[in-house]
Amino acid sequence: MSEQTGKAAGDGEAPGPRPEPIRFFGTTWVEHDGHYGLRRAGVAIGALVTAVAACFVLRFAYQGLQIADTGSFVNVLVVVMFALCSAMAFRKTWEGFGARPTDPDRERSLQGLKAIGFIGSLLAYAFRALKEAPGEALHRKEYEEAQTRYTRRKSRPNKKPKRK
Repeated sequence: MSEQTGKAAGDGEAPGPRPEPIRFFGTTWVEHDGHYGLRRAGVAIGALVTAVAACFVLRFAYQGLQIADTGSFVNVLVVVMFALCSAMAFRKTWEGFGARPTDPDRERSLQGLKAIGFIGSLLAYAFRALKEAPGEALHRKEYEEAQTRYTRRKSRPNKKPKRK
C-alpha cells in the first residue's frame, strides 16, 4: 500500500492509501469496474487452457519415456512426482491468495517445487478466478486496514499547537 499526500500525490487524486494492483486486473478489483467480470472469466479460461496444454506437453514427455523403454519404475516415479508436486503447488498457491508468506526464504526454496508442479498452480489460479481476482481478498483486507489507519491518523487532533 502506498500513501499519497497533498498535490504531490499526482494525477489530482485524493491523498491517502492507494490500492495495490493485481496482475491482469490492475486496480479494477477495488470497485469491480473496467470489465472486471470479463477479466476474471478470461483469467480463469486462460489458466485452464494453459493447464490443459501443459498436460499435453507432459503426456508427450511421458510417451518419450515409454519409447525410451526406461522401465515401469521410472514411469511411475515421474507420474507420482508430478502429481505430488502439482498437489503441493496447488496448496501453496491457494494459501498465497489469503495471506502473505511468513518466511520468504522458505518460499524461495519452494520455487523449484512450484515450477515442477506448475499445473497445480495454474489450476489454483483458475479456480480462484471463478470466485474473485486471485489475491483480491488479501489485497482488499490490507487496503481497508490502510484506509482505516489513514483516517484515524488524519482525524486525530494535532497534539502540537501551532505557535504564532
